[in-house]
Amino acid sequence: MTDSSTAGPSSSEGGPAPAVGQPGGDALLRAAIRHSAARCVALCLLSTAGAGIGLLLPYVLGRALDALLTGHATGATGGDAGHWLTLGAALVAAGTLLDACEGVLTGTTAARTTAWLRHRLVRHVLDTGPRATARFPAGDLVARLVGGTAQAAPAPATVAALAATLLTPLGAIVALGLVDLRLALVFLVGAPALALLLRAFARATSDCVSGYLRAQGDIATRLTEAIGGARTIAAARTAGKETDRILAPLPELARQGLRMWRVQGRASAGAVTLAPLLQIAVIAAAGLLLLHHHLSVGELLAASRYAVLATGVGALVGDLGALVRTRAAGRRTAELLDVPAPRYGTDELPVRGGHLELCGVTVRRAGRTVLDRVDLTVPAGRTLAVVGASGAGKSTLAALAGRLTDPDEGTVLLDGVPLPGLSRHALRTAVGHAFERPVLLGDTLADTIALSAPKDRVIPAARAARADPFVRRLPDGYATVCADVPLSGGELQRLGLARAFAHGGRLLVLDDALSSLDTVTEHEIAAALLDHTPGATRLIVAHRATTAARADTVAWLDGGRVRALGPHERLWHDPAYRAVFAGEDGPA
Repeated sequence: MTDSSTAGPSSSEGGPAPAVGQPGGDALLRAAIRHSAARCVALCLLSTAGAGIGLLLPYVLGRALDALLTGHATGATGGDAGHWLTLGAALVAAGTLLDACEGVLTGTTAARTTAWLRHRLVRHVLDTGPRATARFPAGDLVARLVGGTAQAAPAPATVAALAATLLTPLGAIVALGLVDLRLALVFLVGAPALALLLRAFARATSDCVSGYLRAQGDIATRLTEAIGGARTIAAARTAGKETDRILAPLPELARQGLRMWRVQGRASAGAVTLAPLLQIAVIAAAGLLLLHHHLSVGELLAASRYAVLATGVGALVGDLGALVRTRAAGRRTAELLDVPAPRYGTDELPVRGGHLELCGVTVRRAGRTVLDRVDLTVPAGRTLAVVGASGAGKSTLAALAGRLTDPDEGTVLLDGVPLPGLSRHALRTAVGHAFERPVLLGDTLADTIALSAPKDRVIPAARAARADPFVRRLPDGYATVCADVPLSGGELQRLGLARAFAHGGRLLVLDDALSSLDTVTEHEIAAALLDHTPGATRLIVAHRATTAARADTVAWLDGGRVRALGPHERLWHDPAYRAVFAGEDGPA
């Protein structure tokens, strides 16, 4: 998690939240097509022109052949044949040029669509904040944002190409009818079998692709988890077991991939069997018409070519398969949009304050009640420590306080104003956050501390968080690039605290942000917390008795409810309360 200045949603104030389940995979792809409308039109025109050339070429070659044969029969010089052959050569050259232009435009359109999809989806994920990461594991989320968008991006070009691919066989059937209506009728007898073949291929491919993408996302999720716990895995010498765990979905991935090849193979085999039979039937019918002098030799040549174009199932299978894959990827990727971004109001806070109130708050996650009808009040300027066993709901309560999540029931108010009614600016400037594992955002350490705060707050905030000494010892000091410096857990937490101090606000939420600090540093920061944030209300998720002892009041969570509320010294007399801190010494 990051702190509130960046982790919070960024949707427009007062704007409606997207409805769950919208826009959906097909709607997302339609939006991508609209975004690339000009390029799609250009692609469609290029593809249509190429299809037109392909349909015109057999006619031209047939006329050239008839002209040559007629010229030989009459002893003419074959001038007409030369004109037709010249036209045929020009058509071939034009078709080659159109293919090259189409290839370039297809590639650039896919690249631009990928960028657009990623920008839109990343923006939505940032808008939703922790809501997206709560629903989708990090690895699966990245797989959808990176791989899913890349697989869905060819949709505009595929749709444009499919229109031309459909035009070619349909145009060829019409051309057969123009040569002789009986030839078109012969072909249409076998056309329903082709349609059934394509329909079965589309259905089976969609199922295979969905299964393949699910297995791919599962592997990505497990790999991300392993990377996060790399040190633990190395210390426990369980790399082999972890490798097996990560690759456990690999057989399913291979099965779905092999199934896709089999589906495509069966479709191709059916096409290879059916298409030649239709072509032979058309050519045989054309031969009979030639014998009865109803067709010329050139028309027989044209009819044979049109029969080949009309049975061009290979191109249809390829384009249809690509469209099915983009739809499956689009639907899976669009599931990210099912997580609604929070809506903001237009209310502002009073000039001074910090009074936090939770009224009947209930939060459910994965069918489990994490917080159950919690009522809690933190007066302005006071410090509340939230303690409890693992899973008691401490971090969830902290997230509610800064509206990183919303309750399923109940209301959270800051200075009497419900948090959903506040404008985004009012909420995010009023609440600051620090976390157990802060993320360094920005190029340099100064950037990560400042983030959205003024630069002149960086050094005072770093001093208050006791981060200034170790930062100044670095060769480049505050200008040190974040990626170039290894930091201990305590140093990382001090930078996160410095960021929260620089952010300011009337409410400061520390979610286990002192856990990696040594006792002396924790004591110093606890004192600085009061000095550097005078008048601010502080909500601290605490795992140490020493941290709880410094708070004005302690809220003891147990089973999602407030079991007790009072000073640490008084609660310490309860053995169950002492057990929360696993045998630490009593209050300081």
